[in-house]
Amino acid sequence: MRMILGLDHPTGGSATVNGSSYLSARAPMCDVGALIDANDVHGGRTARNHLRALARSNRLPARRVNEVLDMTGITSVADRRIKGFSLGMGQRLGVAAALLGDPAVVMFDEPVNGLDPEGILWMRNLLRSLAAEGRTVLVSSHLMAEMAQTADHLVVIGRGKLLADMTTEEFLVRNARTHVQVRSPRQAELAAVLTAGGGEVADDHGVLAVHGLSCEQVGDIAAANAIAIHQLFEHRASLETAFMDMTHQSVEYESTLPPPPPPPPLATGTGTAS
Repeated sequence: MRMILGLDHPTGGSATVNGSSYLSARAPMCDVGALIDANDVHGGRTARNHLRALARSNRLPARRVNEVLDMTGITSVADRRIKGFSLGMGQRLGVAAALLGDPAVVMFDEPVNGLDPEGILWMRNLLRSLAAEGRTVLVSSHLMAEMAQTADHLVVIGRGKLLADMTTEEFLVRNARTHVQVRSPRQAELAAVLTAGGGEVADDHGVLAVHGLSCEQVGDIAAANAIAIHQLFEHRASLETAFMDMTHQSVEYESTLPPPPPPPPLATGTGTAS
């Protein structure tokens, strides 16, 4: 991102936006809106004056300042000095600055950093709405759970090498391990017929984990043998798990973690509640 914006220089090659160098743009904030470091601001200025200075430097109308303040929800603190902002408020100000020129391309590095749950949901909806308007939205993030709900296309880089460039769905299909989980009051019998039907079955803390058979096949085999099923679903590894599996040989710093504890047993029995 820094090379695209001309903040760092590559050892080889070049980076352009719509065929032109970003450094040659006459009004760069109208071409690309970027949030790389939300702390890279003058803390003594108010949020409003910070945006006014940016607007004037790019020949943008003054009214645009109020528009982005409203859009990011920080109008009420616009006349406070930035050095008193929380991390989340500073992040929203950075987004306001990025959108000031109403750019066709936006680039955000870790945009949900410091945001509360409401802010994260707002950011997620903002990114998707910008993309729906036809803009190019490039986001860099290590929060895979958030990217799974936001990104349409993934570019995965490890140690400077391109590991994947595909849609999020394609990435999950290729890299996320899947299996069927099924629970039945006749667990042992079900395991036997599923194994006979070509599945690999293991007891996963009271739930059968079945590899090699689809949900439909498991259901059909159970029905053919008159075995009741209380739970049946396909379990697909998360984007985070798929990402870790793909990049485990490309991480720069690798720690050793203990295995996760087993999930609590399913509650059984009868009783009353009031």
